[in-house]
Amino acid sequence: MALKAAGLRQIHTYIGAFIAPSVLFFAATGALQLFSLHEAHGDYKPPVLFEKLGALHKDQAFAAESDHHDGPPPSAHGAKAAPADDDDHDHPPATPPRAWALKWLFLTVAIGLIVSTVLGVWMAITLSRRKAVVWTLLILGAALPILILVL
Repeated sequence: MALKAAGLRQIHTYIGAFIAPSVLFFAATGALQLFSLHEAHGDYKPPVLFEKLGALHKDQAFAAESDHHDGPPPSAHGAKAAPADDDDHDHPPATPPRAWALKWLFLTVAIGLIVSTVLGVWMAITLSRRKAVVWTLLILGAALPILILVL
């Protein structure tokens, strides 16, 4: 039996409601990572929340870099790595123009994904006949990752 368009639309609404919180999270934290706003470099020290959200996005752990590293990473032989040359901190490698263009394009995509997802959530809530199901799936989609993280 083939699903009718209305049935597919309802399945799409329910799946979208459940994954919307994660889509919003990954789009926002991915946008921060495009410009390395989640890691310290040079004189820049990111807000702790940016570090923690970046770690959650990349490593599935809600910890700032400083929370789980007491210094430079050890070398392959267990000794601490030698300090980096100060010239490396004063003059980071230049970013090629095409990399900047891609960063800005991907930032535009992340913003578009956030806007589209928010509009989709609004449509799901306002247009669905089963608003309680949509709200339940939204809440579950937001709560489950948090529960898994703290357990």
